[in-house]
Amino acid sequence: MIYTMNRIGGQGFRRYYSPMVKLAEQIVSDAIDYIVAHWQDQPDLDALARRAGYDPTHFQKTFTQMVGLSPKKLGQFLHARHAREFLLSGHSTLNAAYAAGLSGNGRLHDLFVTLEAATPGEIRKKGAGLLVRYAFHPTPIGDILIAETDRGLCWLGFVVGEDREIGITRLRAYWPNAEFIQDAQGTSASAEKIIGIWRGDKKSKLNLHLHGTNFQLQVWHALMKIPCGATVSYQTIAHAIDRPKASRAVGSAVGANPVSLLIPCHRVIQGSGIVENYGWGTPRKKLILALESGDTVY
Repeated sequence: MIYTMNRIGGQGFRRYYSPMVKLAEQIVSDAIDYIVAHWQDQPDLDALARRAGYDPTHFQKTFTQMVGLSPKKLGQFLHARHAREFLLSGHSTLNAAYAAGLSGNGRLHDLFVTLEAATPGEIRKKGAGLLVRYAFHPTPIGDILIAETDRGLCWLGFVVGEDREIGITRLRAYWPNAEFIQDAQGTSASAEKIIGIWRGDKKSKLNLHLHGTNFQLQVWHALMKIPCGATVSYQTIAHAIDRPKASRAVGSAVGANPVSLLIPCHRVIQGSGIVENYGWGTPRKKLILALESGDTVY
């Protein structure tokens, strides 16, 4: 089967979806998780290529084609000083960008994602009677853990410190009484749509099946209106939902987001421009923001 994937930067390329391609995707995804976990060591190209079992030149070409940045460039963005300088040089708190999102920017996530809250009965039962299918999938931003019910996607997370069990534990805590089955094949279509939506594919749409307080749902809806390439402060979100004195509560609701990336909590930073406080690790947050820089994803 042949399919087209849009590269970061907007250029497309066509390739065969073969076992070799899937292996390359997994190797690149694993390399990204390794870089995120070891960003302070700044692993060089040779070390990454050896770990992947690739020739350095071939590894760099494959990595850059799939991710849109070379390993070296990505490592630079992940280093705390470089990332902070990047954000403060015009990509820090952008209230105007958020305002543009509220006016109906056609590329925003909220046009492609429908957030459906769990019923009060489902919340009381804490997932009892629900069948949740889950699996890890390789992507250009590392392995993602996704889970879905018959009503939609109910979880999206990442690997923390190369430990997959952290994400699975959090997933089970979110739906503590649900039945869980691992289903890589059954969740693969949603995984492809997730990356498509993140990259601005208007043909990809997903339903979300979440539970939270009314306040949390209000915050999550607001997060989906932050345009790609922009970051806003917790205070900006508080004003957007007409709760100007609730910045701390907004921070808690942002941290409780069960569907990262699609509900882009990574785009909320401190008013000073400092990037931290991300449930999947600050390096992961910096990586995603780096890839979204300059509106290159869309």
